[in-house]
Amino acid sequence: MITDDRAGFDAFVHARGAALARTAYLLTGDHHLTQDLVQAALLQAAKHWGRIHTSPEAYVRRAMYHQNISWWRRRRITETPLVSHDGAVESADTDLRLTLDQALARLTSKQRTVLVLRFYEDLTEVETARALGISAGTVKSTSRHALARLRALAPELAELIGADA
Repeated sequence: MITDDRAGFDAFVHARGAALARTAYLLTGDHHLTQDLVQAALLQAAKHWGRIHTSPEAYVRRAMYHQNISWWRRRRITETPLVSHDGAVESADTDLRLTLDQALARLTSKQRTVLVLRFYEDLTEVETARALGISAGTVKSTSRHALARLRALAPELAELIGADA
């Protein structure tokens, strides 16, 4: 477990835990999987804290991306998660948030992960490809297909998605 700098790890978790949970929720679309994803990533970080303490957030985020990929690679069947709206993700426009949540829940895990990295985490195509261990071309095509699917599933999100995105 953590022997070198327990206080530093605890401070990191306290300071960045909510941001990590928001990203994990966007990746999974499920509150329970969000908790599992963050815990798994933080467990890895705790094990390697002595060598990652200078840039732990990058390490934890990469661990979350990889863990999420492992989950969707193992789970080849399509699932439609039940999305509960208990206020974990706050938004001024509840209707838009609900519509977006429902539309994202209907994307595949791979599509949702690519969109979260590209547009929420603001990674480039190359950075997204590197983080997921796929080609930049796969990132481009997955983004294109996911955005087209969002346009079809929720045309009311057209302003948010953009006509040419």
